[in-house]
Amino acid sequence: MRLLLDTQAYLWWRIAPHKLTGHARQAIETAEDVAVSAVSSLEIAIKQAVGKLSDEAALLDDPAEHDLGCVPVTWAHAQELRLLPLLHRDPFDRLLVAQARVERRTLVTADAQVRAYDVASMPA
Repeated sequence: MRLLLDTQAYLWWRIAPHKLTGHARQAIETAEDVAVSAVSSLEIAIKQAVGKLSDEAALLDDPAEHDLGCVPVTWAHAQELRLLPLLHRDPFDRLLVAQARVERRTLVTADAQVRAYDVASMPA
């Protein structure tokens, strides 16, 4: 299984794994490929800058140091984003959905609105 952690799932995995469902924790631990998106680093940096995340939650270090891959944002992801219906207004979440679709990854997310998209997903 190839997973893409949304920003919340990534933060939980790194600083509060007990918040993840047992199924999500097991999937992350046993998946052949687990990645986070460059989108998540942007979202974390912005939320930290405006005071919505504490410094210790910034976690902007290299995902590879934690055995995670990193999915960069590509032109193909932006093209896929254009095709998505406006089920969710958060641009970060919409881009994560587009990336999961293009990269054929299962998106791990606690957001039910995100899981409403036509994308492979699992509850975080």
